[in-house]
Parts: sequence; C-alpha cells; structure tokens
Amino acid sequence: MNVLAFAEQRAGTLRQVALETVTAGRALADGLGIELLAVLLGPPRLADEAERLGRYGADRVLLGTADTLGEYAPEAYTELLARAVQEHAAKALILPASAQGKDLAPRVAARLEAGLASDVTELAVEDGRVVAVRPVYGGKLLARVGFKMDPALLTVRARAYTAAENPRPGEVEGMTPEVDPEKLRTRVRLAAAEKRERPDVAEAEIIVAGGRGMQGPENWKLLEELADALGPGAALGASRAVVDAGWRPHAEQVGQTGKVVAPPLYFAIGISGAIQHLAGMRTARCIVAVNKDAEAPILKVADYGIVGDLFEVVPRLAEEIRKLRSEG
Repeated sequence: MNVLAFAEQRAGTLRQVALETVTAGRALADGLGIELLAVLLGPPRLADEAERLGRYGADRVLLGTADTLGEYAPEAYTELLARAVQEHAAKALILPASAQGKDLAPRVAARLEAGLASDVTELAVEDGRVVAVRPVYGGKLLARVGFKMDPALLTVRARAYTAAENPRPGEVEGMTPEVDPEKLRTRVRLAAAEKRERPDVAEAEIIVAGGRGMQGPENWKLLEELADALGPGAALGASRAVVDAGWRPHAEQVGQTGKVVAPPLYFAIGISGAIQHLAGMRTARCIVAVNKDAEAPILKVADYGIVGDLFEVVPRLAEEIRKLRSEG
C-alpha cells in the first residue's frame, strides 16, 4: 500500500502548496510505514519539476503530461487521480485545500465512494488507521475524524505543514493520460493572471490585514507602508466587512467566506475578530493585533496585542521595523 499526494501546479510550475502537501504525505507515510507517491499532472514541460518532489519526501513521482492537461481539467484530473489510487492501492490520498484541491477532492471521493475530510490541520496514525484533525463550527472546535475503510481522502489546509526537505529517491514514473479533449465537458480557454505587486494572501509568509477600524480605503496606505517595512514577502489582507464595503478586492479577503491562511506572521489591524474572520487565520503561527477596544475578541487569540489608536500605532510600528531591518 502507499500514500498518494497530489502535487498542484500552475502554468507548468509547482505551487508552494504542492511542497506542503508532499511534506504532509511524507509524515503520514512514515507513520504508516509505507511509501509516498506524488502525483503530478500538467503540460509536457512539467517534467523538469517532477524531480523536485523527491527532495521533499516523495519515494516515487507519478507524472502524467499532455497538452490537454496544461490547464486544470476536472474530468481528466479526476479520472487520472482515481486510477492512480486504485492501481497503487493507496491507503490515503492527500490534496491541498486550495481552490483546485477543494474542487478535485470530492470528485475523486465520489468516483471511489470513499470518505473525505476537508481542510485538515493535522494528520496522525492510530492503530494503523489514518486520523485527521479539522476545525468545525467556524473554528470554535477541533474534530478528530476517522475512516471506516480505505482509501482516506484528505485536503490539507495551506501552511498546516511547513514544506521541508526530506530527500527520497523521487523516481519518476510516467502515467499514460489517454485524455480525449472532445470528451471533456469543461475546458479552460484562457487563464488571465492578475498582476500583483505583492504575494497572494493565501501563500504569503507575512500578512498585514485591516478591518473596519481603518475607517476608509484612503487609509490603507498605512498598511501598505507597514507591509513595505516588513519586506517583499508581506501581503495585504482584509476582513469581509471591508471587502463588502468595496474598500479592497475579494482576493484579499481572509475568513470563513474568503481565504483560510496560516502564515508565520499575521497582523490584524482594526479587526474586531468576528468568529468568521478567526476561522480563516487563527492557526497563524504568530498573531499581532492592534485595536482600540481592549475587549475585542481578536486580542484573546493574539500572541501580541496593542490596545491603542491604530493611526498612531501603525506608523510607529512601521518606523521601528524599518530601523531594525536597516540595523540588521
């Protein structure tokens, strides 16, 4: 038996979540005492990326390439992934809890009539069985989920596992796609990438997020200056109230109805901490909150809290960070 990890790619390049997924798969495979196989689907030029997966723990890499797989094709990806699970007697299949992973996982689960645990934050092995931990009720509780039969399908939350090198052979084995483009019900004609000056909030190492306490979009320059002080890896985020008001784009929304993030460092500026927002960021490694209300819920989950006027605190904070970076 094996553990399979789906390595997501975009435009022929592995995404960060692919390395995190393989790292999670490695930990689970070690607990079960079996091999980890990474499944990589995409365009022909993707072959150059396959060997990287061995550095992050893949014993073998199942590589399926074709021009028709260049963009995400739900039916084709489902067929190939389900076939890989069956042919390699997978005890578990791990996918990232990304937009693509959340679309693909239930399709494969339905095809295999298998159980699925989504948005998992921790994996374990008990008595030879896979056990997953996932947040429920808007993140208020953590549920332990077991599986009555194999395979266990799981989507793992971004940043729940830190991508770490754990070299294995990473031998590449070809898969025969056999994809008839005429039989695909959906095909991507064009993928237009949004031009960003900053990282995607879902993959950023540092997030500076603002809420209604910012009082208007014209004040976002304060957060931009703080993000600039923190370095090029910092992204801007926003609460749902801010996005609904039209102050910031939906791509920056963090929360239950936005993006779920778990960066090493998260700044919550002028965010009260509604449960829907906490569900999207409370697993960040370090949370720094600035709020004038000492009773704000965000301060109860923050590692560092500053009670004060953000219009005074944030510029001072940015200034001190710039000083520290210049001295270093």
